[in-house]
Formats: sequence, C-alpha cells, structure tokens
Amino acid sequence: MHRVDRVFAARLTSAVIAFALSCGAVVHAHAEAGTPLGFAVISDALTRPADEAPVRRMLDAIARDGSIAFIVYDGNFKGSTEPCRDSIYQSRHDLLDASRTPLVLLPGQHDWADCALAHAGAYDPVERLDFVRQLFFADASSLGQSPLMLSRESDVARFRTFREIVRWQAQGIAFIGLNVPSPNNHYLTAGGRNGEFEDRAVATTFWLEHAAESARRTEMRALVVMLQADPDFSRYERRERFAWLHFSRSNQPRDGFLELKRSLVKAAEIFRGPVIVIHGTDAPEPNGFHIDQPLRNDKGLIVTNLTRVAIAFRKPQSQWLEVQSDAQWHPPFRLRVRDVKDSHTRESNAPPPEAPAQSSESYAPYPAPYAAPQATLPASTPPELPRNDLPESLPPPPSMPSPASGLPPIFTPPQSLPPIYPVPASGVQNGASGQ
Repeated sequence: MHRVDRVFAARLTSAVIAFALSCGAVVHAHAEAGTPLGFAVISDALTRPADEAPVRRMLDAIARDGSIAFIVYDGNFKGSTEPCRDSIYQSRHDLLDASRTPLVLLPGQHDWADCALAHAGAYDPVERLDFVRQLFFADASSLGQSPLMLSRESDVARFRTFREIVRWQAQGIAFIGLNVPSPNNHYLTAGGRNGEFEDRAVATTFWLEHAAESARRTEMRALVVMLQADPDFSRYERRERFAWLHFSRSNQPRDGFLELKRSLVKAAEIFRGPVIVIHGTDAPEPNGFHIDQPLRNDKGLIVTNLTRVAIAFRKPQSQWLEVQSDAQWHPPFRLRVRDVKDSHTRESNAPPPEAPAQSSESYAPYPAPYAAPQATLPASTPPELPRNDLPESLPPPPSMPSPASGLPPIFTPPQSLPPIYPVPASGVQNGASGQ
C-alpha cells in the first residue's frame, strides 16, 4: 500500500513539475523589454439582454487600445434574475468569444451558484457549473478571436473537472484565476457532505500554493490572483490546536472563505514578492475601486506583501479597470478606471474606430492610511506619503523620472506600502500629463 502511495505521489509531483515548466503562455505582443504590460478587468457587465450591445462596444473600445494585452472578465456574465438557460449561456459565450482582445473568463455567483433559486429557474447549481465548464472552458485557450493559451487545473489528473481554475504568465507576472463565488463561496448549511464546496476548496488550495512555489522558483516579479467574491478579509480565524474540543459559542455562519484566506496567507509566505488580489465587492466605491492590505495571518498580523483591489464600477456596462505594470516602475503597478461614453447624444461625435477609448475622469485617491497626492505640489516634486511607523531617520522616498508612457512621476514608497499607484486625474494634479 505504501508503495502505491509513493508511486501516486511521484506521478503527481512529476505532473506538477511538468505543469509548472509549461505554465501559461507569455503575452508576446507586450513582451518587449521596456514595454509596460497592460490588462483590463471588467465585471458584472452582463445582467440582461439589453446589456449586450453596450458591452460589445466596450470590448471594441478596449481592442482599439494598443496597450491592453488581455481582458479578465471577473465573474457574473449573466444577471441575478436571468434564468440559467442554455440559450443565455450560449449567447454570452458568443458575445465574449467575439472579443478581439484575448479574454479570460472567471465564473461568478450568478453564473452557477444562484441557479437553484426560483427566479433563476430552480436548476441544480453543480449541473449548471458542469455545463459552464464544457461550454466556456472546453480547451486550453481563453476566449477571444486571438486567444491566450492558459494552464488549467484540469491538466492535473487529480483535479480533472476544474477547467475554470487557470493560470498564465506575462512579462514576469504570474496570473491566477479562481472559481470563488458569492455568497460565502457556495458553502451550504444543509446536512450531509458539502461535496462541491469541499472538493473545490481542496483544488483551490493546491492551485494557489503550487502557483506560489512555481512563481518563487521561476523568479516572477509579482503574483496576481483574481476571483469574483469578496472574501471578507476583515474576518479571520486563528488555527487552534484543540479546536475540535470546543463547542460552538457563536451563531455566526461558517466562513466559506476560510480555506481560501489561509491559502493566500501561505502563498504570500512562499512567494515573498508582491501578491495582488483583485475581486468584486458589493460595497459602494465612488471611484470604482479600493486598495488596502486587509489580510491577517494566524497571529493576527497584517500580511504586508499582499494587497487587495476591490472593484465596484458605477457603470459596469461601460467601465473597466486598467492595470499597467512595468518592472522599471516603483511602485510597479498603476491602475485607473476607464470609461466608454455610450450615450446617444455623444455617439454622433464619437471618434473613428481607430481612436483609443476615452479615459474616465474618476480616479481613486489613496485609501487610508495613504495620503492622496496634493494638487499644490510642483510637477517635479513627488507626492509625500506617511512613514507608516518607520524610524524617523529613514530618508524620504527618492523621486524617479517619469516613464515614456506619459504617466505621472513615480516614487519609491516604504516597503510596507502597496506596490500600486492610483493614477490621479490627467493633467490636473501634480502637473502630470496622464493618459
């Protein structure tokens, strides 16, 4: 029996090593040295048939932007009140697959987890998830007319069914896409084995930890994890050695994101470099997204190399999150909300098809405790940030020249600050000439 276990372990290890070596295709169009990598994140954009036309225009606008290498659709390609019919899935597949930019789809709450509700048709969620896997994730490529090659967890024999959990690489960044839906990660409170949740939790843990180890060994410069649900990072549970002896002292429901958060803590410990987690949220975000460092480990300490970006667009049918990254920038990530003007009064004055999409004037300030750039500063002076309890003798962050892309001047923050710079409004603050 032990020999069988050793043989299985050896085969699994060999499969993981082979998988790590072949993990994901690099985005060749943006792989030239000195060229920033740009990608777009959209979410919750398709809630009814009337949304299909504006979303098609948004995809076309992104395709006209030469700086965007790929799109990530971060969950909910159907609405909460739409029935989970095959025809709706097929229609959304055809729309997203027509994107001229490679599009990586991540499933969300309304796409399968809510299908058991009466207004969604009272379907079996597991059966609907299997249908989504067969329709949207049939092979190793992403959606889009010029698809991106992905590594799917189904490449590992033990996790053959998990086609929707993916990873890929681009310019030294490892990307991970997960199936983590709201609410509570589809954890069911009914009696009996919670089979779908338990199997997916094991698959997610395996994927995250091995991706972090692979990123460490191949010296990736960052790890970007994307999922649909808000994991409620403010709630964390410490491991207790004799927890099984304790009776429940709370009526609070079981945290369906517990395993995910522990896996993210371990992934951040393994990788040690910047870990960016991007997910949706139901909380209102006036600027479209929020940046913070909310995850804690078992000791209650903040995981300082993990940064969360929570997105909540005001107009998801015409807005997307643009993320730009370059190894020469400090901090290396910059992001802003972009917008497509789709009102009928402006369509007659719309730019020709070759023109890039218009930028939104809504940019996020630094969230507390990070200070927003001051408009009174001269263009040559970088914005000054609080020291975050560092010693007073530490010199201020040195300024660096503005990159050729025309984004505002950059600066090197203290190590404990997030590696993300929200781009201020173009040409208004700091004298910057943003795009």
